[in-house]
Amino acid sequence: MFKGAFSIWKRDMLVLRRSLFSELVAVVASPLTFYLAFGFGLRGYIADVEGVPYTVFMAPGLITMTAVSAAFDESAWSMWFHRKVQRTIEAYRVTPITVYDIVIGKIISGFSQGALKGVAVATVIFLLTGVRFDPAHLAGYLAFIVLGSMVFSCAGTVCGTLLDKPETIGKVQAVVIMPLIFLSGVFFPVSSYPEAMRSAVMLIPTTALFEGSRRALLAGAFDGGLIGILAVTALVAFAATVAIFNRKMAE
Repeated sequence: MFKGAFSIWKRDMLVLRRSLFSELVAVVASPLTFYLAFGFGLRGYIADVEGVPYTVFMAPGLITMTAVSAAFDESAWSMWFHRKVQRTIEAYRVTPITVYDIVIGKIISGFSQGALKGVAVATVIFLLTGVRFDPAHLAGYLAFIVLGSMVFSCAGTVCGTLLDKPETIGKVQAVVIMPLIFLSGVFFPVSSYPEAMRSAVMLIPTTALFEGSRRALLAGAFDGGLIGILAVTALVAFAATVAIFNRKMAE
């Protein structure tokens, strides 16, 4: 069971291994720039946020943002490239590999890349700053990261399946993915929103991801409501991704 998905994941990891160092250097640059610019540049203007220094408050959000963004990028570009350029997906389809294997393999590949790049960013932040977290909080944090990466991997797989022009994937990132991430509390608490907006913002799955993962990592609090929103979103996203990919392959 899932042997085909494992084969696809293994192939993607072998490809990643060839350029792992350059990939990690590139992915660390952006969140580290945000951390230095906002964390240190604005340190004199921003007091503690929710009882912790601002640099500590924003660190979990940057690590989470790196992981899920990498999951989306890997899934979207890998699926598009394998479908439109290398025709790898067509090769998969003449083997016993099923649609479920392909979708699950791409989701796991996206999560694996996101996890590696998130760890790289976390390591750099830990080495360069005094930010530290209780290791006992990691289990709850990883639960949010796994589900969040699954949601973003599904979104990337759908984009790579439906979009024929590569530049359109970049537009989806700019118009949909990044606003969802930035408005979900990466750099500021959701409590900053006006009361009328706050309830609606809390229903957005990315808010559940960033708020829940931050609370889990900083305070060791595991919010069942937020993980529930994320779990339902992940299940719906997976079902939709399988249906969309299956329909596309039947055309």
